[in-house]
Order: sequence, then C-alpha cells, then structure tokens
Amino acid sequence: MAIHELSALELARVLRDGDVSAAEVNQETQGRIVTVGAQVGAFAHTAEDLAARQAAEADRTLVAWRADGSPGGPDAPPPFLGVPVPIKDLNQVAGIPFEAGSAVMRGTTAQVDDGVVTLLRNAGTIMVGKTTTPEFGFPPYTEPATAPAARTPWCLSRTAGGSSGGAGAAVAAGVVPVAHGSDGGGSLRIPAAACGVVGLKPSRGRVSPGPYGAESVGLSTNGVITRTVRDSAAFLDVLSQPWPGDSWVAPPEEGGFLAACDREPGRLRIGFLLEPLNCDEIDLHPEARAAAEKAARLLEEAGHVVEDAPRPMNGADWMTFMPLWSTFAAQIPLPEGGEEGLVPLTRWLREMGQRFTAADFANAVVGAQELARRLTAAWERFDVILTPTLSAPPLPPAELQLADPAADFEAQKRFTPWTSVWNMLGSPSISVPIHVGWVADPQAAGGGMHLPFGAMLGAVRPGTEAMLLQLAAHMEEAEPWLPRLGPVMRRFQI
Repeated sequence: MAIHELSALELARVLRDGDVSAAEVNQETQGRIVTVGAQVGAFAHTAEDLAARQAAEADRTLVAWRADGSPGGPDAPPPFLGVPVPIKDLNQVAGIPFEAGSAVMRGTTAQVDDGVVTLLRNAGTIMVGKTTTPEFGFPPYTEPATAPAARTPWCLSRTAGGSSGGAGAAVAAGVVPVAHGSDGGGSLRIPAAACGVVGLKPSRGRVSPGPYGAESVGLSTNGVITRTVRDSAAFLDVLSQPWPGDSWVAPPEEGGFLAACDREPGRLRIGFLLEPLNCDEIDLHPEARAAAEKAARLLEEAGHVVEDAPRPMNGADWMTFMPLWSTFAAQIPLPEGGEEGLVPLTRWLREMGQRFTAADFANAVVGAQELARRLTAAWERFDVILTPTLSAPPLPPAELQLADPAADFEAQKRFTPWTSVWNMLGSPSISVPIHVGWVADPQAAGGGMHLPFGAMLGAVRPGTEAMLLQLAAHMEEAEPWLPRLGPVMRRFQI
C-alpha cells in the first residue's frame, strides 16, 4: 500500500520500524499538497519550511531511539512521530498565516500555537499546512475569500462541506491520513459525510480550547477527521487534555479511547430518526435514507435494539438559539472598516447579533438548557440516536451559498437538519461513511455519479465517546469503507 493510503496508526508504525523516513513522508505529502490538495481546494497555506524542520528532527529522534535498542522503554518516541497532520485555518500556528477564510484577516500571522496545536506537536505530528475554512467557520460549505474552495474528491463540482471542508477533502483525497478540524454545528461531521470519511465531535469539555480560546456557551469543540475509526480514537486520546480555567471537563476514559475500540459496548438501544430537528420540512434524498437504514441493519445484526425515536423539538424550538449563534459572530473583533469586507452571511449574522440584548442572550442560554433536558428526557430509553448525517449528497455550492443570507441560512438548515442539535446537547456524535449511492445529475457524464452518504450516531448522554467508537468500529469491520475510498484517492496522481 502506498504511503498516502496508510492510516495514521499504520504510518506511525512504519516510521518507527524504519521502513520509511519522516523526511520521505513529508516530501510525498508536500508534493500531494501542491497537486492533489490544489485540485480539491484543501489548503489555505502551506508550511514547507516548518514541516521540513519538524521532519528532520523526527528522523533524528527515531534513529537515536532505534539505536538505543529499547523500543518499549520509557524513552519511546511520541505516538505519531513523523505523521503529517494539517491544522484548520481557524486555529493559530505561530509564524504561519492565520486568515480564518476572511478577506479582513488577509496578511495576519499567528504569534502563538493554540493548545490543540501544541498537543498535536507533542504527539510528534508534522504541521504540513493550514486547511481551508469558510469565513470564521460559519456555513456548512467551504468557499473562503482568501483560498480555494474545498470540493469533495468524489466530484470536483460539489462541495466538501464545512466548515472543516479543507480537512475533509485533504483526508479523502489521500493528502494526509488525519486532519485537525473543529465543530460548532456539525463542522467535522458534515465534511466527513460529504467526503466519505470519519468525523467525530467530542463531548463538551473533552477537548479544551485553552489556553487562548474560550468555551463561551460550549457549542464548539476541536477534533479531527480521519479515514478510520481507530485513528479517530487514537487522536482523541492525544487531544483529551484539560487546561486550567476550563468551564467543562469531561471524565477521562479509563484505558483510553483506542483501547476501547476493541471492547464490546454491550447490548444498546438505538433510536432511529429521519424527521428533521432544526427545521420542519426537508427533502430527504433516498440515498441519505438508505445510509441510515443500512446503519440500522448493521446495528441490529450486531444484537442492538433499534426502534423509532420521537421528534421532541421543531424548527421554532431550534430558532430560540439564534442569539447564541449570532452574538458569537457579533463579538469577533475586526479591524477598522473591516465590516465592509465581510461576506453577506457573516454581516447578516453580526447585524442580528448586535440587535440582541444581554437579556436575549441569557434567555437563549436558559432555553438551550431546557431544550437539552427535554431531548434527554424524550430519548431517555435510548443510548444513541441514529440519523442520516446530511439530508442530501454533497451539493453544488450554488445550491447552498445564496445571495440572500437569510435564504442561505435556511438552505444550510435543510442540508444539516440534525448535526447542530448535538452541539447544543454537548454529547458526542460521529459520522461514519457507511454508504455510496447513485445521484442523478443531468450535467454529469452518464447522467449521474456515485457519491458518499454518512450515517450519524449521536449519544444521548455526554462523556460516551467510547460507546460511539465501539459501534463505529463494528460498522467499519462489517461494512468496510476503505475499499470504496481507495479508488477515489488513486484518481489523483502527483
């Protein structure tokens, strides 16, 4: 298997064994960034010099460790030494451009490493570049003002999702095995579904935003996009570190998340839900339904109980959170005159947020807590809720990015009718690429194409990532998706 097709765990092993050097891995990765990455719009910024220095240091460490002859000793190298992992351009990497997909941030350079960047560096990863994101990470499509638009490697005329769209495209196209991302309303799970890979949103308090970020109301979290469930688990072990001052801290997983993948979760009750939660009407694509139904069948065959789940909220309930979403946009500091440089969606959100009062915001926080309790009570008999990740296949960007920002926002909700609810709940959620289906398209050769569809497992209770990873690992074993993704990666040659 080629280097770029290995998982992060596999690549770390061949690096430790000396079958390949970190410099060789970095050289191939940089080549794929400027060729494959450019085709799918995965990267906002490259970091050739930094990556070369880190790869050389990794090789020196690995050579010295192998010469020492104590592979299991206390001086073992970090778990992912030499493995390339890019950072989403919503996070800071010292000395590297930090533009957050916005023209008003053009030319900004970060002065510090964010906490998750430090954790990934301490784990030995090579920071090979910054992946694309839409302006400040708001929409579920990735059309940044400062970088190429991200496209799913399955069809270059369709979106890679967002807001971690560059990360999803980079992983699915075989540029890197793992990419950092973040999720405030589905931004890890949406691109994972659109690109046919794995995206886990951790529990609130599992991954600290410290020391430079703040939780605010706890909707957003950092994480990764991967091709395998075990890579997701292993990197959750890396990132699960609290920081002083954290408002929430999730309980640690005894033995770690990677080890949990090899344990059985016991017989679970799965709630099956196809009705939308953040709006009242959607046009559910039959292949999106098929993805959820396939996941339900696999879980039933594994001995779990799958039953229909109630819909305990509607679109009006979800709209009570608009003060939370829009005031986050309003609080972003901009340079003088920067407002005019924003895209219409961001300006619309900021204008709305500036109209809300402190009382509106406080009432929205209370409303979110009350709705979370209502959902948990309605789903109390279930361990997990199963839905499609998206209501549709990855769409042409023009169907989502609309001239009227209010219409744009409504289109976003119909495309992602489930993901944001788990940000409100604070419970973990994972999208698995369980299905590939035929999508008619009169503009395509042959009248259509095969595209990926994800199924989303959302835990009812926080702190239960291990359970989700166990279910997802079983699904990956029962219905392997890498054989489907391999040909997609091989379309792109350096």
